[in-house]
This record gives sequence, structure tokens and C-alpha cells, in this order.
Amino acid sequence: MDKPRIVVLDGYTLNPGDLSWDALRELGDCEIHDRTPPERVIERAAGKEIVLTNKSLLPREAITALPAMKYIGVLATGYNVVDIAAARERGVPVANAAGYSTESVAQMTLALMLELTQNVGLHSAAARAGKWTDCPDFCFWEKPLYELAGQTFGAIGYGKIAKSTIKLAQAFGMDVIVHTRTVPDAPPPGIRFVSLEDLLRESDVVSLHCPLTDKNLRFINAPGLALMKPTAFLINTSRGPLINEQALADALSAGTIAGAAVDVLSVEPPTPDNPLLSAKNCIVTPHVAWATRASRSRLMDIAVDNVRAFLAGDPVNVVN
Repeated sequence: MDKPRIVVLDGYTLNPGDLSWDALRELGDCEIHDRTPPERVIERAAGKEIVLTNKSLLPREAITALPAMKYIGVLATGYNVVDIAAARERGVPVANAAGYSTESVAQMTLALMLELTQNVGLHSAAARAGKWTDCPDFCFWEKPLYELAGQTFGAIGYGKIAKSTIKLAQAFGMDVIVHTRTVPDAPPPGIRFVSLEDLLRESDVVSLHCPLTDKNLRFINAPGLALMKPTAFLINTSRGPLINEQALADALSAGTIAGAAVDVLSVEPPTPDNPLLSAKNCIVTPHVAWATRASRSRLMDIAVDNVRAFLAGDPVNVVN
């Protein structure tokens, strides 16, 4: 292939200005857009052999309308933004980037767990608002504080991020149970593999670390939440649609569980009426678990290496 024409449809979240696109520009004539509205995807990708996207959709009609396109690179691990079947029919490889955010997402999961159990932000805000100054005692707390040692951490999923998070939970002295579709033949010491129902019943902290599939859509629902301890916490740094958000908001309001922390929602950005934005005892962060500079730098490297491998005739990380 002569010098290829490359377009990045939505590069801002990967690189808001603190990284460099130079390595990608070395591979071809490169056109980079911060964001691309759906109605302009075909226009901007027209005539380009290589199309990179993060969240801009490439449905069947777009893939059909782009005969010059020979490669699709997804600037993320999840690739549901691309019609994989349509790309396969066209013979267009779709490559993703896996593993770049493992440590960052595990770190964020622990940060959310600590915020739920220690309420660091709440107590800092209270002290700065004068409540400590006005307190008759040398200390005070706005909400109960929880010690993690001896508590049970329940991971749903057992991929790289789950395993990294489990190590951090064990460092706090937590017991670990896991529910996964594929139980290893030789389970690691200190980890029990259990049914989903038993995990929900036994865990003091439930953390979601599973991909989104047709079978687990909104599988965290009212019946499942009802199995959890009233003192338990739910954390989701995986995929928003794993949770029935109205059911979770209702459970928080009713005190069915003690609290929740989510870094992902079913629609992003969320609509103003998303029930978790106003739910009781719910922390919501704007899908930032993956977004450390170190993580984004690894993602950039993987994405560029994927393109380089394709141009060399040996594509890697192909999902279709």
C-alpha cells in the first residue's frame, strides 16, 4: 500500500493534548478530529484506508459506504461501536487495544471502595466547612467508617483487571470470592469460586469486572440486590448496562444496600434524569478509571503498533 490515508474520528479523550500523535503521523497522511458527530462519520472517513475510532459508531451502513476502508482500529478494549459482522463480510480487520488500563482501573476500583468505606471527600468537605472547628470533641464523623480487613471482597469476572484488583483487596486483608463463567482448574490459594447468588449474599463489597454480553445485560437487578447485605457496597468500573440503574437507585433509597460507586453508566454522557445521579449514597465518576496518563500512553502505543502491524501485512489484536 502506498502511503495510507488515516483518520482518527474522536481522538480527544485519548489525547487531550498531553500525548503526541507523531508516531501515527509517521505511518501515513493523518487527519485527526477531537470528535465526530454521527452524521459526519461517513464524510470524514470517506477515501481513508485506515479509520480509528473510540466511541464514534461504525454501523453497517457506514462500513458499506466506505469502499476505500481497509482497516478499523478501536481506541479501546470494547469494540461494540463497530458492526463486526459487516466488517468481516467486507474483509476489513477490526483491531482493539486490550490490557492498557489494567492497573489504572484496579487502582480506581480501590479508590472507590475506600471512598465508600472512609468517606474521605465528605469529611474533608465537612472540616473545611467549619464543622471540625465547631466540634466539642477532638474528632467527629459524618457517616460510619468501615475497616476492610476481614471483610469479603466479591469479584464478578476473573480477567486481568479483576485479578489485579483482587491483589489490592488482599493487601488490605480482605477475603476474596469470585464468580466467573470459567473456573480455573487449579484455583489460586486464598480465593473461593462461588455461584453468583452466593457471591451477592456473602460479599461486603461486590465489584463488577466482566464484559457486557447479551446474557448479562442489567443482570444486577432488584432480585440480585435483594440478596446483598444491607451493609454491603456495589462498585462498577466495567460497563454501565450491567446494572439496572433504576433498581439500584431504589435499593439505595430503601437501604437494601449501604452504598454504590459507579464509574460507568448505561448512557454516556448520562441524561439529566439518570436515577443514579441523584441516588442516595451513590458515588458517580465520569468514566475516568482508564484515563491516567500512563494508561492513555500505553493505549496510544498499542493503537499505533496495531496500525504498523497491519501495514506490514501481519495484523494483530484482530477481533473479527
